[in-house]
Amino acid sequence: MTVALGVPTVPPRLAQRRASRQINVGPVPVGGDAPVSVQSMTTTRTSDIGATLQQIAELTASGCQIVRVACPTQDDADALATIARKSQIPVIADIHFQPKYVFAAIEAGCAAVRVNPGNIKQFDDQVKEIARAAKDHGTPIRIGVNAGSLDKRLLQKYGKATPEALAESALWEASLFEEHDFRDIKISVKHNDPVVMVNAYRLLAEKCDYPLHLGVTEAGPAFQGTIKSAVAFGALLSEGIGDTIRVSLSAPPAEEVKVGIQILESLGLRQRRLEIVSCPSCGRAQVDVYKLADEVSAGLDGMEVPLRVAVMGCVVNGPGEAREADLGVASGNGKGQIFVKGEVIRTVPESKIVETLIEEAFKLAEQMPPDEAADPAAEQVTVKVVGG
Repeated sequence: MTVALGVPTVPPRLAQRRASRQINVGPVPVGGDAPVSVQSMTTTRTSDIGATLQQIAELTASGCQIVRVACPTQDDADALATIARKSQIPVIADIHFQPKYVFAAIEAGCAAVRVNPGNIKQFDDQVKEIARAAKDHGTPIRIGVNAGSLDKRLLQKYGKATPEALAESALWEASLFEEHDFRDIKISVKHNDPVVMVNAYRLLAEKCDYPLHLGVTEAGPAFQGTIKSAVAFGALLSEGIGDTIRVSLSAPPAEEVKVGIQILESLGLRQRRLEIVSCPSCGRAQVDVYKLADEVSAGLDGMEVPLRVAVMGCVVNGPGEAREADLGVASGNGKGQIFVKGEVIRTVPESKIVETLIEEAFKLAEQMPPDEAADPAAEQVTVKVVGG
């Protein structure tokens, strides 16, 4: 019997995607069979057009697909048209408190508008006019419910921002738009507690077919926020729930995008590119695993072809892991065996391991057809660095 080795080019998905209706946020399809997209939000004053466009360019370069900008003042509203026109990715206007800015954002040509019904004055009374304007301009509406700004009526009913309260708020607002035959809607129900957030989205997934934007609000500093978001998104996405994501961190927006992309790659929802798979090392290791992993990562940073780099420091698993990979090194006793497609091609001194590995990685990249190297669905080149 022949046993095939190696990493599957397309990782198996954990669950079938939830069937949702599809909307278009500018050129980016959301919901349906569209890939899960990654969003972030600018931290600049939107009225500072230059700074906002510069940050959007940085987010675009990091892989962000949709960007949200705050619009708390008239000056911010006045800047929306220029920003929406010059941005490389679709711009969503984030509206709180003043319903007049919803109309301003629609008129400015924003790709979508996010409204928080819980803190917009007399929002329900203006749904008819908002729905008409959004329909006329082809502008989707994201109904964004937050635990910290939940409608007072629902707080009185449930006592606090429970999953049921969050879901009921979103569905109620969606029903108001439906009364005016507007269904170009995306929904989010955010909470700082991943358990409450996950249960709220599960309720929504059962009760509507609108695309869902996932987020853990006020998730915290980078480490804590990453853990919270990964846990919550992993739970929901593994069940097929979620169409866009935003990792909320007290950190630069580009860091949010990096974490979001990594979450999707880890779940097989996005083709992996550069991925460092490394062990924590142990007493069996005969190389400095931490240093080796850092140097390999730095040497391959920026490479666009799919690369998985595994830095392993165990003599038990080392040779086998390297042999299974497209490119790997098994290290020990001051030297390293370089594997390509399961075959040892050379043995080099430990001081030459990183240099040789990076050289062979670029050779593999050059051998890939240009369209395959650029295609996110292309076969993944797997690189494993194993010490032991």
